[in-house]
Parts: sequence; structure tokens; C-alpha cells
Amino acid sequence: MVIDSHVHIFTDSIAEKAITRLAGICHMPYYTNGTLSDTREKMEQWGVDAILALNIATKPKQQKTINEWASGVQDHKSVFCLGTIHPDAPDAAAELERFSSLKLCGLKLHPDYQGFQIDEERLFPVYDAASQFGIPIVFHTGWDPLSPDFVHAPPALVAKVAKLFPKLTIVAAHLGGMKRYEESEEYLTDLDNVYLDTAMCAQFCPLEQFKRIVSKKGAEHILFGSDCPWSSSALELEYLEKASLPSRDLDLIHSQNAVRIFKLSL
Repeated sequence: MVIDSHVHIFTDSIAEKAITRLAGICHMPYYTNGTLSDTREKMEQWGVDAILALNIATKPKQQKTINEWASGVQDHKSVFCLGTIHPDAPDAAAELERFSSLKLCGLKLHPDYQGFQIDEERLFPVYDAASQFGIPIVFHTGWDPLSPDFVHAPPALVAKVAKLFPKLTIVAAHLGGMKRYEESEEYLTDLDNVYLDTAMCAQFCPLEQFKRIVSKKGAEHILFGSDCPWSSSALELEYLEKASLPSRDLDLIHSQNAVRIFKLSL
């Protein structure tokens, strides 16, 4: 089984506008049109059995609407969703209480698009609530084309948050820091409550470094993810195959870790 645990989808009404805008920021091709239906079709072609869709509120007023939409598109068979909060929303921490009733699998935070640095104290109530409710948080970490000259979540600060909140389950996307792999290797490989996903590694991470990080971190702490539509699952799976990992490790990375961390009921 293959679960792509780092996928972005949008409502049909805004997908084209969102993809066009984001493509202009990223200066990268896109592999789906951003809708759930097209993403399902592509995932079937790429050999992916289930997706974990990551949703981001870029304005405080969006968080409840996005969470309700995300809850509604899940089928808990091949489509699972993370919810969102916005740090500037006065009820950000309280919104996490709704995740259980909405059957959302975790929380996605994107420091660049949501305007915060990962170790800001104003985020601590959110981290504390997520720890209390057992909600894993997926962070965008490392470089991002939206703010290329300032990294909001470098690996060192991810490690700081992980140590301040030892009961918080953190998934540091992009192998702990896009284009910051040396720092990820230095700061994140020995932290039990930090997991890494493979999103965009095929484009940016040298294969030998990827293999070294997996070896140090342990396959039980690595999740397969593509960052679709900005990469394809097929491309990222091909990269993972080139790493020539043991079959047990591949099983963990392909699906078993995601099932365990996000409590997916497959």
C-alpha cells in the first residue's frame, strides 16, 4: 500500500485560481489541476492507494470553513484530511477541539503563508492544545519560494519546539527543511517526536544525503509524501526506489507510519 501523506487539493470553485496563483509564486510545473477528482485520477495512475490532504487557512476567517469542507470530502478509505487553524484567529486553539468531531487527522501549519516563525510564543497555546488533544502537526519547514530570503521554520527551531513540547507529534515536511538538509541531519535525526516526510526530495535532496538521513533517523520516522501538485507521486516514488532501502523500511515509509501517526482507519 502507498499513502501520499503530503497532497494539496482545493474546492472546485477556486482550484484553477489557486493553482495559477501558486504556480506564479513557485515557478514550477503542476501535475494536477488541484481538484479532488483530478487528484484521485492521477493518484490511481501513479499507484497511490490513499492521500492525506493538507489544508492551509491564509486568513483567520477561513479556518472553520476550510475545516468543514475538509471534513466533508474525506471518505476515510482513500481520502483523509488535515485541518487548519490560523495563528491570528482569536479562537485558534479552541478550533482544535472541533477536529475530533470533524474526524480530521491532524493539523497543517505553514509559517510562510500564515506569517509566523515556528518558535514564536503566540503559537505555544496551539502547540499545547495539539499536545493535549493528541493532534499531530505537519509543518512546512525550510526554504519556501514565497519568502526565499527568510526561513520561518529552520531545522534548529523545529528542534527547539520539539524539545519545549515533548508530547507534541511533529511532522517536519520536506525531510525536515527544504534545501536545509544538512541542518535537518544535524538537529532532527535524534528527536523521537519529530517525523520527516519526503516531499520534494526528488527535486532538491541529493540521494546519498537522503539515504544518510533515513539511516540516522530510522525508517519508522519517515513518511512518503510528494507535495502534489508541485511534484508527482510517481516522481517521488521513483526517487525512493533509487534509494534501495530494505523492503521493511519501504513498507514503513510507504504507508505504515502514516497509518500509525495519523490513526488512519484503512
